[in-house]
Amino acid sequence: MSDLFSFSESKDLLPLAERSRPKDLSGLIGQGHLFNTKSPILSLLNNGQLLNLILWGPPGTGKTTFALNLAQQNKSNFIQLNAVDAGVKELKAACEAGRAHKLEQRQKTILFVDEIHRFNKTQQDVLLPYVERGDVYLVGATTEYPSYELNKALLSRCQVLEFRKIPEADLQTILKNAAINENRNLDKILSLEALDILTRFVDGDARRLLNVFETILNVFLLETDPEIFPVTETGLELFLNKRLLSYDKKSDNHYDSISAFIKSMRGSDPDAALYYMARMLEGGEDPVFIARRMIVFASEDIGNADPRALPLAIAGLQAVEAIGMPESRINLAQVVTFLASCPKSNASYEAVNHAMAYVKENVNHDIPAILKSAGKNQNYKYPHSYPKGYVKQKYWPDAMDPQHFYEPKNIGFEKNISEYLKWIKSEKDS
Repeated sequence: MSDLFSFSESKDLLPLAERSRPKDLSGLIGQGHLFNTKSPILSLLNNGQLLNLILWGPPGTGKTTFALNLAQQNKSNFIQLNAVDAGVKELKAACEAGRAHKLEQRQKTILFVDEIHRFNKTQQDVLLPYVERGDVYLVGATTEYPSYELNKALLSRCQVLEFRKIPEADLQTILKNAAINENRNLDKILSLEALDILTRFVDGDARRLLNVFETILNVFLLETDPEIFPVTETGLELFLNKRLLSYDKKSDNHYDSISAFIKSMRGSDPDAALYYMARMLEGGEDPVFIARRMIVFASEDIGNADPRALPLAIAGLQAVEAIGMPESRINLAQVVTFLASCPKSNASYEAVNHAMAYVKENVNHDIPAILKSAGKNQNYKYPHSYPKGYVKQKYWPDAMDPQHFYEPKNIGFEKNISEYLKWIKSEKDS
């Protein structure tokens, strides 16, 4: 076992985030989707079966803690590298050390590589034979999408575990546990209001949470300014050196902000839309929520006036999920400025609402025989077999009159659709 777990320095000299790490996998908080009583992976790991793993997720979500606890729980040799400053020489040396340990000590080695996405193809290829032979069990941590950053050959030998932002309730539990470990009463240090705001502010990052709390705790222990404790929202702004926006995802402000954002895009004001989006992001809103709302907007408020809007909005969501904040704010900005600057049409939205209302209020008549899927109906006319891809044919049930739901607007690309449908109507009437 590496000296990693037998620190020579005093525990008090370690940062609070280090002192607060759980001692085993069961103490890992915030990743319940991965580690629960029904988790087959956790069952394997708890029974001493090591796997080659890629831990993918935002900072401060427990990736390093998981790797440390895994090695300690399985009594494995532990070697840690950071891909930022480790070259091929250091990587080979670590792998050879793991191989020697296996042969001489009959003990497994976990090679933990932080920021593994920083390794280039050559460095990643170095790992392959050692991983293949079981000389080392690779545990790589990355904030980047593995399929984009890691070689397929290496990725195929690993199980990817997605670490998610830690929920606010779990962050509060982590903070309360840290206070208990420090023999401190959290209620005397942070007000409930400040606790709620702080756990929102750190955006799922437990390390950031504990670092901020450590600063607050150190001031508390100095007892130089006792009247500021327990810390309120105003006091928290002093510690963070940052004005905190009053934004609660469960409050009216949440709904007012997204409403203002949508209405600004609908009103073709990209600057106002950017402003409200920035307010939401700065206040801790989930960028995935914003991206999903823009997908709805693309169809509801732009539709066929610019058919590029929907695929761009979907691509925006994919970018947010693959990259994460803060970089994904750039992807969101591209989408919001495009959507706000597009010609607008709610014709598709109105059309489906009219169609749904009609179906709810009227009897569903039998579908015409020529349109049914069973068998080949000799009377069905295949439009592609006719000039201009159109042939006059009835598509409505015999017992009902044709209805008119879709009224394209004379704007953007939808103007072309309108002209085409006018031609279709003239062919029907002829």
